[in-house]
Amino acid sequence: MAPARIRMKRLLYTPGCKFRFCDCAYICRMELIVSLNNLEDAAAQFWKLNAGKKIFAFSGSLGSGKTTFISALCQYKHVRGSVSSPTFSIINEYTYGEGVIYHIDLYRLRDEQEAIRTGVEDVLDSGMICLVEWPERASGLFPDDTVWIRIENVDGSTRKLLLTSERPSVHS
Repeated sequence: MAPARIRMKRLLYTPGCKFRFCDCAYICRMELIVSLNNLEDAAAQFWKLNAGKKIFAFSGSLGSGKTTFISALCQYKHVRGSVSSPTFSIINEYTYGEGVIYHIDLYRLRDEQEAIRTGVEDVLDSGMICLVEWPERASGLFPDDTVWIRIENVDGSTRKLLLTSERPSVHS
């Protein structure tokens, strides 16, 4: 199994950015190339790069691999039980050795008010790890320290993950 390839770009440098690079500087954007053949390795690298972070917002087109990558992240953390898409339940709760991981899918929600009524805001404020699909449906609810991930198709088995500490604009 080939290791996940990581390309880091110092596109923006701002004091207080959320990603660490070489233990000496901070970057605001990072690119991770992931193949279906190396999801386990990619998940390990993702958690290492984001140690201590709690809120992860995954955007991408239908079929881009959001749920697949989130499943790999949960498997790496050894969640108990099966990991499935919360498209209809909106929020799935998984337990693992260090606590709880919430998997949230906002695809079916219309707006932030509906997200608040379904308990999304409470979960985001819980202090637990939250892995959120379709965050653009309620982007105003996310805290400033959210890690924003955009997943793009490279080919049938490869994805590019663009990680940033900057909240995407409404029109992205």
